[in-house]
Amino acid sequence: MSVRILLVASAAAALLGGCASGPEFLSGFNPELQDDTVIAGPAPGDSQPVDGYPVPITTASARPVVWGEPTIIPAVIQSETIIDPTGPYRLDTGDRLRIFVYGQPNLSRLYIVDHEGKIAVPLIGNVTARGKTTNQLQATIRARLGSEYVKDPQVTVDIQQNRPFFILGEVKNAGQFPYVSGMTVETAVAIAGGYTERASERTFRITRKVDGVVQQIEAPSDTQLRPGDTVYVFERFF
Repeated sequence: MSVRILLVASAAAALLGGCASGPEFLSGFNPELQDDTVIAGPAPGDSQPVDGYPVPITTASARPVVWGEPTIIPAVIQSETIIDPTGPYRLDTGDRLRIFVYGQPNLSRLYIVDHEGKIAVPLIGNVTARGKTTNQLQATIRARLGSEYVKDPQVTVDIQQNRPFFILGEVKNAGQFPYVSGMTVETAVAIAGGYTERASERTFRITRKVDGVVQQIEAPSDTQLRPGDTVYVFERFF
């Protein structure tokens, strides 16, 4: 009987000893550091011996993951990227076009590309201008007029005024402004009255619509803009 009591007492003592050491290790508390510093362990799924017993390392006790700065990825990557200003200019909403049809004064006038990306031309009705170059629109109008209304029409299409650009964020006068040929982000900021005291002058977000698809990218101040672009000036963090 005394032997059985002795065995039960020994088992209870061992159990109490394990409980005293286990939580201290799992919580990551180190008495020598005198604070709640967590001691980073191996990768999840590994084991570490503690007082002779293997203890599994969980995700909670693994090293924390350090994330980098967020990256803005364009919604659709096309052959014409947002940072390439050398490609042909594509017409869109807000562009003012001067169209001249030789010998047809009723057709020769100023047209504005509407919100649907079209212009309304007498005789032939709505013509899609969005996404086209001036030469492509010129060829479309010539073909439609020549097929039924005018014999061998001579058509020219010129841009009378580009659609405006927009600038938002940490500038003194955010809003809509007329586009200036060859302008950069830095030029746009100057047109908007300059930076505010809280503005970041390192990177800027440019939003551009290409063939009806919106693209975004973070770019430096010397990036060239196009009509219709929206520039956002960030606020600095310190």
